Amino acid sequence: MPLVTSTEMFKKAYAGGYAVGAFNVNNMEIVQGITEAARELNAPLILQVSKGARAYANHTYLVKLVEAAAIECPNIPIVLHLDHGPDFETCKSCIDGGFTSVMIDLSSKSFEENIEGTKEVVKYAHDHGVVVEAELGTLAGVEDDVKVSAEDSSYTRPEEVEEFVDKTGCDSLAIAIGTSHGAYKFTAAQCTRNEKGILVPPPLRFDVLEEVSKRLPGFPIVLHGSSSVPQDYVKMINDNGGKMPDAVGIPEEQLRKAASLSVCKINIDSDLRLAMTGTIRQFFNEHPDKFDPREYLKPARANIKELVKHKIVDVLGCDGKA
Repeated sequence: MPLVTSTEMFKKAYAGGYAVGAFNVNNMEIVQGITEAARELNAPLILQVSKGARAYANHTYLVKLVEAAAIECPNIPIVLHLDHGPDFETCKSCIDGGFTSVMIDLSSKSFEENIEGTKEVVKYAHDHGVVVEAELGTLAGVEDDVKVSAEDSSYTRPEEVEEFVDKTGCDSLAIAIGTSHGAYKFTAAQCTRNEKGILVPPPLRFDVLEEVSKRLPGFPIVLHGSSSVPQDYVKMINDNGGKMPDAVGIPEEQLRKAASLSVCKINIDSDLRLAMTGTIRQFFNEHPDKFDPREYLKPARANIKELVKHKIVDVLGCDGKA
């Protein structure tokens, strides 16, 4: 199956009360682990590439890796998506270069500037059969080139969403309801500790999500900054020489609730990096004489696959939905 847009994917997800996983990819092993999991579970899939990933791995290599995944997984629909496109030029390059979906993120601009810049991307994308995700509201945290302080973050204003979607013609909308980029999403001061002493972040603003959904019935909503930061992988990293105290993510039960509402796409990035890093750190501690990348990347790929299978079934609910 050739690469597809997210249009039909999102229609089915909205009607079915599940979300499609959007997983950031940077190299072959991450692509393989994600797509093998989705293939086994017959799940739709969005593979997304950030500006930083394009700088690291090269646009052409990443496109060809995803195209190879589509060949190896002919029975599941796969979208190739630009994550956090910062400007028209980057979006155009991806549209011209084989992407089927792009995000233009002008959420740090004024409302009017966001509308005008998004409209420009939407026109070019739609003329080339590509869909567009836009963003209203600003998430805190750090992810590749996206760096926003907690003070500069802001929740999406529901009263703005109808005008924004009508004027831009975007196909999906990322909103800010309390998620955050990166593995260090929240400070300890922002969290409480449960009975096990584990830090628990503030709850997501489902009131904002519900109000947005009322104003945009049937329209696909996207959540960024939605990695759960699995504590077993944080522990694995720290037990093997790492220093990641108080790394906290979004509770999975809150993401599952969001997926049952109007959220059709949930972005997952840091969890995969933690799985890969933790596995490799442990491997070298247990096998200090090893040097062949195939030996340590193989278990890392296997752990990414198992983590993605868990997300597809228990968080996204999109297994068997391809």
